[in-house]
Amino acid sequence: MDEQHRNLQQNGHEVNEKQARIVSGLDRPLKTPPPGEQTRAVRRQVVAVILANVGVISTGMTLAFPTATLHQLTDNTEPVHLSSSQATWFASVNALSAPLGGLLSGFLLDRIGRKKSLIVLNVLTILAWILLATPSESNAQAFFWQLVVSRFMLGIGMGLASAPPGVYAAEISVPKTRGSLILGTSISVAGGITVLYGIGYCIRDDFRLIAMICCGYQLVALLCVLPLPESHCWLLAKKRVTEAKRSLNYFRGFNKSDEITHPQVLEEFQILQKSLQQRDTEVKESFWRSLRQPEVHKPLVILMTLFGFQQLTGIFVVIVFAVQISSEAGIEIDPFMCAVLIGLARLVTTCPMGYILELWGRRRAGIISALGMSVCMFLLAGHSRIKFLNEVPYLPVVAIVGFIVLSTLGLYTLPFFMISELFPQRVRGPASGLTVAVGMFISFVVLKTYPDLKGRIGMSNCFIFFGFMALLALVFIYWALPETRRRTLLEIEEQFRSGRSRQTQDQADVEMKEVFVRRPEE
Repeated sequence: MDEQHRNLQQNGHEVNEKQARIVSGLDRPLKTPPPGEQTRAVRRQVVAVILANVGVISTGMTLAFPTATLHQLTDNTEPVHLSSSQATWFASVNALSAPLGGLLSGFLLDRIGRKKSLIVLNVLTILAWILLATPSESNAQAFFWQLVVSRFMLGIGMGLASAPPGVYAAEISVPKTRGSLILGTSISVAGGITVLYGIGYCIRDDFRLIAMICCGYQLVALLCVLPLPESHCWLLAKKRVTEAKRSLNYFRGFNKSDEITHPQVLEEFQILQKSLQQRDTEVKESFWRSLRQPEVHKPLVILMTLFGFQQLTGIFVVIVFAVQISSEAGIEIDPFMCAVLIGLARLVTTCPMGYILELWGRRRAGIISALGMSVCMFLLAGHSRIKFLNEVPYLPVVAIVGFIVLSTLGLYTLPFFMISELFPQRVRGPASGLTVAVGMFISFVVLKTYPDLKGRIGMSNCFIFFGFMALLALVFIYWALPETRRRTLLEIEEQFRSGRSRQTQDQADVEMKEVFVRRPEE
């Protein structure tokens, strides 16, 4: 009887343990993540995106260069110096030429590929930094024109840097990692701004030395691009099938084999190949004729408008004139130290943006960003107008840093982030280039006119204008910006083509996943 009782107890314990495992899900086999989400594949994607974005840091350096050097270049005690009008050209001419770089990037992306476009970017910026570091002081006009030409070349580099790294990141990644990897471009720009602010804080009276430091860095960036594999999407579009298979195998964590053996990777390759073949069978249209198609003109209008609000809310004005704005806004600390704080705030906020955008989604992040930016600008305007705000200690510092942090959460980051998501593969190059060109032209107009506008209506009214533009951006994001979180590039394209609302598309996503994504077997 005792033995029977012990057997019953043992069986009961086994049943209870089995029930506990079933409740907790421990009896189920562990799901293996798709190849592109496994550690080896993610590591390769991350390293490739980092190397691709090393050269983009020059964009941040280009933007921040006037902040660190204008005080020396406009100093009347210097043997050769710039007039106030010449200084505005020096600060803004890079934004005038950036559209040319944007259009050139669209041409190069499709013609020579993503990797070679990055090489062209780095070579051009190396030459520009050398020119900026070696102006002659024998003639004031020659001095000014050499500075302007070098800044013009750096602006072309800015335009070139805007699309290739993001497009490359979007194409080599999978939906789960795409958001974080595309953000590498914004992190690099923020890092470049911060680094240049820091250099300017340490070296305040030698713009040539600063330019040579930037040139040396750009040489390192060029070397980083050389080992990168080309995007399999571009290779396949150019009928280089074997190379495309090798590239896809590599970015999905396998050896660079000429054949794809993993079924999920093979399915991904076949879906992309079929999509490209269908487009090849269609009547080929020029980019301008393709604008009639909703999946092309809708994202084009949305992103151009978003870039416009990015500039009209004063984001780049604060970057370029950080030291000057800090001094005139009544900030009591060293303006160069304030500029460093601004750069650090942007960099620290940009780093977790991949996680934030995946957690909140693009639309919610944009709405919170625009609302917060408007509040910060209105506080800055009120500091010089309202008595009790004028008595709040460190309000200008808090408002400016808050503006930088909140702009990074949305309006500063989203246009560059989503430019790699919204356009179809067949027009991604020229559409990205045209969008950046429009955005940079608006940037030139804002940067060139800001000093004169400030002189006519006052800085506080400029802040009010920026705050009002941020409110308009909030309305636009709420009504027009699509949500792209956790959607494949083909799903996003289909949403624009079909014209479905977001709610309808969410339901359609369930059906599309059965076509485009193989679910792991349990």
